Amino acid sequence: MDKIRWGILGTGRIAGDFAQGLTAVDDADLVAVGSRTAETANAFADRFSIPTRHASYADLANDPNVDIVYIATPHSLHKENSILCLEGGRAVLCEKPFAINTVEAEEMMAAARRTGCFLMEAMWTRCLPHMRAIARLVADGAIGEVRVVEADFCYRSRVNLDGRFYRLDLGGGALLDVGVYPVTLAYQFLGQPDAIRTWAHLGETGVDELAAILFGYDRGAMAMMTTAIRANTHHTAIISGSAGEIIIHERW
Repeated sequence: MDKIRWGILGTGRIAGDFAQGLTAVDDADLVAVGSRTAETANAFADRFSIPTRHASYADLANDPNVDIVYIATPHSLHKENSILCLEGGRAVLCEKPFAINTVEAEEMMAAARRTGCFLMEAMWTRCLPHMRAIARLVADGAIGEVRVVEADFCYRSRVNLDGRFYRLDLGGGALLDVGVYPVTLAYQFLGQPDAIRTWAHLGETGVDELAAILFGYDRGAMAMMTTAIRANTHHTAIISGSAGEIIIHERW
């Protein structure tokens, strides 16, 4: 099998986790990294033995020796960085959240269609072995028709009002950081809701520190989700159907 040549845009903790993960994949070859400075690009490249180091995002986006770029920058840069790489002819795997809002997501998808390049959100829970097994069980009718999805992802972060979790300009807040996981679970097993109800507590910096989300479906189903960056929960999920339920234990 030919190896897929990966580039990583960004050099933070998540980028490091992804680079480490690629070492376990037989068809992956991490060939380049792009950062805003040569210093950070070189430090990251030295850490993971990456041969090519780019001191700008644009240089990585236009590197002909890269097949696909993993976007690992702050939330607020996902749209800009993804489109940059798509227009450079690179396929893109964009870290969650895919975008800040619907408008940004539509611009990203339009760029993928225009350039003919692959674009995907790095929603890793969809690829976990136990989640794939659960999807097969549900598809096979093991619990009948899905009626209720319950899921939470709440944790107590270290409070740093200047950090990305608490900054609106960086796409901070509970929903975009960890709330995307229970929302994605609901979409996976119930699809697009017919009604949405939400409640959120906005902290002193304006980001949602706690949020509750309720999806309603005209066919008689619902999803109930909670997310937070200032409180901890058990991180469990339950998928209930007309003939049984699947309980996913901590951390689902």
